[in-house]
Amino acid sequence: MKFHFAAFLIFLFGIGFSSAAQNHGGISGSIKDKNGDSVAGATIAIAQSKKGTISDAKGHFSIQNIAPGSHEISIRYIGFQTQAISFTAVPGRSITIEVILEESIYSLEGTTVTAQRREQSILNVPIAVSSTEGKFFDDLNIRDLDAFAEFVPGLQVQVQSPNNPGFVIRGITSDNGDSRVEPRVSVFQDGVSISKSRGSVVELFDMERVEVLKGPQGTLFGRGAQIGAVHFIQNKPTNDFGGKITAGYGNFNQNLISGYLNFPVSEKAFFRASGQYNKRDGYVENLAGGTLNGKNTTALRGAFRYLPSGKTTIDIITNWQKDDYPGTGFVSGSLISPNENISPFGPAHLEKGRDLFSLRTVWGSTVLIEHSLGNGWSLNSTSAFREFSNQESLDADGSDIPALSFGENAYGRQFSQEIRFSTDASQKLTGFLGGSFFHEKGNQMLNFQTNENAMIALLSPLVRVASGGQFPTIPLYGPDGKPFLGANEMLSTNLAALGLPPFKSFHEENFQNYGQVNAFEIFGDGTYQITDKLSLTAGLRGTFESVKNGYAGRYLGSPSTVGLLLDGAFGSAPNLLIAPTDGRIVGEGEFLSWVGRFIAGYKINAFSNGYLSVSRGRRPNVIQVTAEGSEELEQEIVVSYEMGYKLMSDNQRLQFDIAGFRYHYSNFQTQVIEIQDGTLRALVRDGGNASALGLETSVKFALTEKIGLFSNYGWIDAAFDEKDSEGRPQILAGNRFRLTPKHSFSFGGAVEIPIWKNHHFFFRPSYTYKSQVFFEEENQPGIEQKAFGLLNCRLGLNLENGKYEIALYGNNLLGEQYLIDAGNTGLAFGFPTFISGPPRFLGGQFTVRF
Repeated sequence: MKFHFAAFLIFLFGIGFSSAAQNHGGISGSIKDKNGDSVAGATIAIAQSKKGTISDAKGHFSIQNIAPGSHEISIRYIGFQTQAISFTAVPGRSITIEVILEESIYSLEGTTVTAQRREQSILNVPIAVSSTEGKFFDDLNIRDLDAFAEFVPGLQVQVQSPNNPGFVIRGITSDNGDSRVEPRVSVFQDGVSISKSRGSVVELFDMERVEVLKGPQGTLFGRGAQIGAVHFIQNKPTNDFGGKITAGYGNFNQNLISGYLNFPVSEKAFFRASGQYNKRDGYVENLAGGTLNGKNTTALRGAFRYLPSGKTTIDIITNWQKDDYPGTGFVSGSLISPNENISPFGPAHLEKGRDLFSLRTVWGSTVLIEHSLGNGWSLNSTSAFREFSNQESLDADGSDIPALSFGENAYGRQFSQEIRFSTDASQKLTGFLGGSFFHEKGNQMLNFQTNENAMIALLSPLVRVASGGQFPTIPLYGPDGKPFLGANEMLSTNLAALGLPPFKSFHEENFQNYGQVNAFEIFGDGTYQITDKLSLTAGLRGTFESVKNGYAGRYLGSPSTVGLLLDGAFGSAPNLLIAPTDGRIVGEGEFLSWVGRFIAGYKINAFSNGYLSVSRGRRPNVIQVTAEGSEELEQEIVVSYEMGYKLMSDNQRLQFDIAGFRYHYSNFQTQVIEIQDGTLRALVRDGGNASALGLETSVKFALTEKIGLFSNYGWIDAAFDEKDSEGRPQILAGNRFRLTPKHSFSFGGAVEIPIWKNHHFFFRPSYTYKSQVFFEEENQPGIEQKAFGLLNCRLGLNLENGKYEIALYGNNLLGEQYLIDAGNTGLAFGFPTFISGPPRFLGGQFTVRF
């Protein structure tokens, strides 16, 4: 199978290369705006082709070595309407054109994408891809990832904190913070993987667009794109002076400053600086002090573009982000003082008060080089370094009982280099070949703290059952409603008889995991035009991985009295929950793998296309290392089948797409925090096989120049199979995937009404809906969120044709109460916790453009 697929791919390229004509034509010209000013940095591309260039400092461009025949060239520049011009390439001749760009006022955004590593109309991309332009984020006041996901069918994003996001595409979740485990969903920023969960939350500001590709995308986006990819494409510098600044204030003391400044450094060099400060007090009051579920983020970006010649573009981009959040509002559903009325949607009472927090710093630099080699070939190079570090303090029992406190410290760094050669040497073939290297090294430490008086009270019902009723039940709360910390007095005689010291008011232990991977990849992807209507696309990516993982459980020099009292029942003595190891235990492995895709595309007419595809996705093998040693978990495999239809009106005012899919998922793995043989462990478990059937559709319509509408809908039935690959019944058989609503939809619009010369009133409402969601694979009743919907709106005035903007916004206007997570670490001890979603947010903003 591998040989035949690779041979077919090589065959496609071979046909194209051998058929390339020896005599080619060309096209050159200049690009200006309606005032006659040159437009530098405009993107010029030949449709159905990788061939293209960028206009130079004087607006000039030239594309040569074009195969004879009819072609269509597109000219695209931010803020202007995309122009399409038909021309005929004649051997030995280069035609000259002059292009006047008009400001964009009456067409849909997001119709051009780079999902297949080349600029194309979204109509011509034979995969399910959603593209959201930066203007959409501004129009609807979308600044967070989870809010953005509500408008993309098939995508869910859960953000407990910037250190704990979960990306879900078509039911498959990627939210593992373990440094040894690879993601299932690739998250990219300008062509660079930022997929590790602790470093993948980024601020949404000064974005060109965000593309979401659904289904296995390993051929296009590498080893982590098992079920899809999210690609953040940031605005690049342009050859003009301009900027924008937005200042805002809202309830919960929200403060916002966001903006950018763009200017030319010389005729060939441009710079763009942008940033965002977004701070808000927590919306959950902590009765022990402070608030929870707040936000405090500062993000900065510098981008430099250099055009050394008409053939070469160099972009250097540096991002820096610091998050300093208050703690996460884990609220227990059962550990509640008799004197308090605690619920997931009221105040919390977490004993650490203001000492709960979530800190993170992440930064990275990327160098992008695009160079035309001539004769239908181009070279792309992507080089990047990225680093993150985080600290977090959380109360896992969700109460004022000092029993389960955890702290996390994580660190990761990565370097990557990709080289890609692209071709459109003939009218029949477009595609690319290349290779990449990826190095990543990181670690994650989990620190456990407890007051043993509280911990033995928490465990006493279980110990009483295990001892046949000999052990007393210790109350969690005293008569005064405060946590009962008198276990020493109750059990002093027993402890003395056993020669044990008193329970400690403070006990601490920790473990740390380590992950390192070096990955080498080669890849190729090509589309061959068999007829004017039928095309075949094939892609293959081969990967070699060298993995070295480690684990260390630490004894910090002071034994746990609870652990000694239970005489090894927890298997971790002299610790309580974490078994100590003799130094670091290491596991290593090397793996060869492949992923691929095959697509048949059919051009129904000039405005609509259909496609059928089969693709194979993979998440790499896991070397799991515990106190007992190391074991290798099999790679996860997704085989997906998809059928889709796309329509785009000739004036780009109407866009519609629909896709149906079915996939089979083998060796499904899930991370669990459980007590195994009495020891607290974060483990990856093989969940067996699963299957999914789904449908996604979306529509955008520019009804008039002043009215735009959008809507989308997603349906998915994703569940564990009845039997595994060996024919054995599965424990989770029939259970639905976590964080996955069966039905989801959103709709909204943008209306602009002239009120006097150059001044307009705008109104932008939206509504999003999700059906029932389970938060754990076990689908326990109560560890779920029932169906709910959110109504949002932004309205205001555009003055002087948008130079000034005054806006009011409201999110969750109906005050819907809902959960974003439930279960969590507390569930392993029988005490699930709950995290509430944001309440009603209201605020105002003022924007100046220059």
